[in-house]
Amino acid sequence: MNYGLFLAETLTVVLAVLACAGGIVAIVGRTQQRQHREHLEVKHLNRHFDDLAFGIDSAMQSPKVRRKLFKSRRKQRKHEVSQDGAQPRLFVLDFHGDIRASGVNALREEVNALLCVAREDDEVLVRLESPGGLVHSYGLAASQLVRLKERGLKLTVAVDKVAASGGYLMACVADRLLAAPFAVIGSIGVVAQLPNFHRLLEKNQVDYELFTAGEYKRTVTVLGENTPEARRKFQEQLEDVHGLFKEFVKTYRSQLDLPTVATGEYWYGTRALTLGLVDKLQTSDDFLLAARDRVAIYTLNYQGRKSLRERLGSAARAFLP
Repeated sequence: MNYGLFLAETLTVVLAVLACAGGIVAIVGRTQQRQHREHLEVKHLNRHFDDLAFGIDSAMQSPKVRRKLFKSRRKQRKHEVSQDGAQPRLFVLDFHGDIRASGVNALREEVNALLCVAREDDEVLVRLESPGGLVHSYGLAASQLVRLKERGLKLTVAVDKVAASGGYLMACVADRLLAAPFAVIGSIGVVAQLPNFHRLLEKNQVDYELFTAGEYKRTVTVLGENTPEARRKFQEQLEDVHGLFKEFVKTYRSQLDLPTVATGEYWYGTRALTLGLVDKLQTSDDFLLAARDRVAIYTLNYQGRKSLRERLGSAARAFLP
């Protein structure tokens, strides 16, 4: 009887804990669902910079002077609001690329929104960071920047860390390309690699059969025997992609000596400037601080819907310390 009572009490505690956990997960899920609906975040960067400077200035004053500063600041802010519509505008987009250029989905929405409100005197700054990745993905990302130029908008790209391979495919579209002194720039080349398990399968008497229609439907494979002809054709395809890459770069940076820079090598910002891969050594921070007195600066950040897997992952992380 005592054992049965112990089990009943234990089961009650477990059920209570599960009920509480389930309720918390449901609350977190509903909260995150509200937070992660599709929306475009717009931030007035001039005010952000002004608030940072004002915070330092006011902290160094006496309480009496600080109160006067706050009153003066409120009046100044009202005046700024009335003047915002008359200023030229600089829109700032951020692109942080992975191998699949997954940020292109947000980028295309940001470009769509921007083109809906763009004026002739508007400018765009793209803060770009990417080591490159899939050809078709970065081709689409570069096309989004081309859309801005086709509307006549002045496009500046700033690279603080890296714009290599597919990242440079995007960056070269800019009217003006900035780079930090030690940013990694270039890598105008194409690479493909894959393992081959044919000999291992053959050793273990495992047959691999591949059926295709079309002479070059498949060239090199992971499991089959790769013939010299297949390797030759695959190399031809890589060379063709490299040729398209070079043609695209030449379209937007005609001054480049392609035999010198399109070898797949990369350079740091200082060397890249000498080779003509970038136009100026400057960080995105310095560019924005220099521009804040002449233009109204707005950052655009599109937040898309998260998948069920991503939402479940976020809910699980909410319980971690």
